[in-house]
Amino acid sequence: MRHGRTAWNADGRFQGQSDIELDETGRTQARALGAFLKHDAFDVIASSDLARAQETAVAIVGRALHSTELDPSWREMAFGGWEGLTWAEIVARFPETAADRPSNVPRFGTPPGGESFEAVCARVSTALRALLERVPEGGKALVVTHAGVLHALLRVALSGPESEALKVRFVPASVTRLVFESDRARLLTLNEVPPG
Repeated sequence: MRHGRTAWNADGRFQGQSDIELDETGRTQARALGAFLKHDAFDVIASSDLARAQETAVAIVGRALHSTELDPSWREMAFGGWEGLTWAEIVARFPETAADRPSNVPRFGTPPGGESFEAVCARVSTALRALLERVPEGGKALVVTHAGVLHALLRVALSGPESEALKVRFVPASVTRLVFESDRARLLTLNEVPPG
């Protein structure tokens, strides 16, 4: 699932690997996720080690996370020189991006000092394999992460072209459910949010 909202989300700023905490709306969203998922039993828990994901995970599982549950492999894409900027500010500083839209990150390559979408996909593929090895047969895992990583996860797990994976706009505090059977994944829900 994607973490709850931050002040940078509200302002339309690229967060990347900047360690931004949830804002009050995000904390409310995280508590709502905890209530929404209270009957789900998770055999394996993994979270990005960034504060916004950790806070969301803690609200869901109702306890502090163990160090083994915090995994930097689930961190957001590193946006380098774009972090902290809005799309308009990015275009002003990096005019070569003007022809693209913020949802088309792979099309304009690697942000200055940042990470390419291909690198994120490779990182997520490795993290996913390691996670699935830890989940018992018929078991359930919880992963609290970021929008860019969820795009990569869809591309890796569903073997879809990146254009399809990037069409999704993951909202803060949303749940995406995948079922893994043998070497295949099936999408159950996408961008599911608690009622109310």
